[in-house]
Amino acid sequence: MGSHRRQAPSSGLDRGATAAVSLLSAAAAALGVAPAMAAPHDDTRAEVDRLYAEAEKATEAYNKADERADALRGEVGRAQDRIARQQERINTMREALGSLAGAQYRSGGIDPALALLFSEDPDDYLDKATALDRIGIHQAARLKDLQTAMRELAQDRSEAAETLGELEKSRKAVAAHKRSVERRLARARQLLNSLPDEERAAYDRASRSGRDEMPGLTGAVPASGRAAAAVAAARSALGKPYVWGAAGPGGFDCSGLMQWSYAQAGVFLPRTSQAQRVAGRQVPLSQAQPGDLVTYRSDASHVGMYVGNGQVIHAPYPGAPVRYDPVGMMPVSAVTRV
Repeated sequence: MGSHRRQAPSSGLDRGATAAVSLLSAAAAALGVAPAMAAPHDDTRAEVDRLYAEAEKATEAYNKADERADALRGEVGRAQDRIARQQERINTMREALGSLAGAQYRSGGIDPALALLFSEDPDDYLDKATALDRIGIHQAARLKDLQTAMRELAQDRSEAAETLGELEKSRKAVAAHKRSVERRLARARQLLNSLPDEERAAYDRASRSGRDEMPGLTGAVPASGRAAAAVAAARSALGKPYVWGAAGPGGFDCSGLMQWSYAQAGVFLPRTSQAQRVAGRQVPLSQAQPGDLVTYRSDASHVGMYVGNGQVIHAPYPGAPVRYDPVGMMPVSAVTRV
């Protein structure tokens, strides 16, 4: 305001514009709201889109960490089983060695010929003596090998447990990031809910842009019988809620829906959209057929299933149920035929 007093407007038009802006600002202040240009709806939509993208990245990172932790838990369990079996074998051998060592001790210091002469059971003595010879040459080496293997496995188990601990820390960090994004999404949804119905509808239309069919995309025939079964499963999930880190059947995130749908067809898919992108043969978008996986964005942080007629079924984002959307709703990263 002080600068306006020191510098006179250059024309009557400038004076009129300055007065108009002052009047609008004063009216906004009197109404207790900021001028409309302070929070444009386009900016709100862009911010919500950004938050949704961040949320998906966080979810996929969480899924990847959780999948790795599960795999490592399995490795640790198998290592522990191997160690237990080898420990059992070692214990059995120790018992055999102990009994034979006792026999040797009891006959120690006696000439073998005399020991044989005074033995109550010469045949048994000969059996034990022969066994002791074998132990000295073969069994001791075998026991040493087993003990070495046991130490190595114990070391592997220790390292695996340490790695598992690191993965758990990583998973918790990702989960914390996820909660942070959820809080921001909640604020974004609150902001959207404060908009008039027309503006919320406009945002929904914008989020589903590209509805028109893309040239050459019909694809009414699935690529295979299992693709048809996966499409049927995805259709059965329509209307189910988007749920963080979920792979059905009550709720899904984007990659969880793909994994669950193909599981109903007897096909195992990896857990994350990035891994699903390379879970089969990539084909051009113009050749997409029902059942193909369509990954989005350069980092493949979102995935849907092509179902024909230029549409995909996918789990969009928190608050939006599993639904149909146009295949061109976002930049396509790859089309993968499983």
